[in-house]
Amino acid sequence: MSAEPRSGPRGATAGALYERALSEGALVVRYDDEERVALDVARWLGPVTAADETVLQRAVGPVLDIGCGPGRHVHALARRGVLALGVDVSPDAVRLARSRGAPVVEGSVFDVVPGPHRWGSALLLDGSVGIGGAPRRLLGRVRELLVPGGRLLVETEAPGVATRTVRARLEGTGARSAAFPWALVGADGIGALGAATGFATVERWCDDGRWFAELR
Repeated sequence: MSAEPRSGPRGATAGALYERALSEGALVVRYDDEERVALDVARWLGPVTAADETVLQRAVGPVLDIGCGPGRHVHALARRGVLALGVDVSPDAVRLARSRGAPVVEGSVFDVVPGPHRWGSALLLDGSVGIGGAPRRLLGRVRELLVPGGRLLVETEAPGVATRTVRARLEGTGARSAAFPWALVGADGIGALGAATGFATVERWCDDGRWFAELR
């Protein structure tokens, strides 16, 4: 999960809270309906899990990891000889990923991205499908970056979760950010969203309580 830095009522920014969480390990997102979800920062900082592997084994290089965070997926792919690149707006996440040997660029997927129309696969994991609060626009941008017939591997919410745009705040120790746009995409809503942006749903699956889909 990556959020554009925004000033909060206690002087924090979403970016600053996210970056602090990379060292402190505690971060909560609160949606505008007051639902609070603890983010799994420890998993982001650790090695890839068995559930992550079910995604990576479907990835065809070169692979673009959008909202890559500390870069565990990029690092795992690079170690097995798959050309991969991460992109993230967080300077601290980028520095951490690079310190682990993962090739990552700092910036937004909506700006200039290396190799447009040349990526065999794109990853939207750990909630990154919510970036910008406009999943249709995001998937349309991914379509522009992939080769014809390229794969989008995306992590979704569970079935039954309505696909919707929300206002979200990050909350850390003694601070919270201003609200920023985010999106939630349910497992049973990804097909329609993909179809609206030129993708067909190839497969959906669940592993360790996490839901994924492959679109082409």
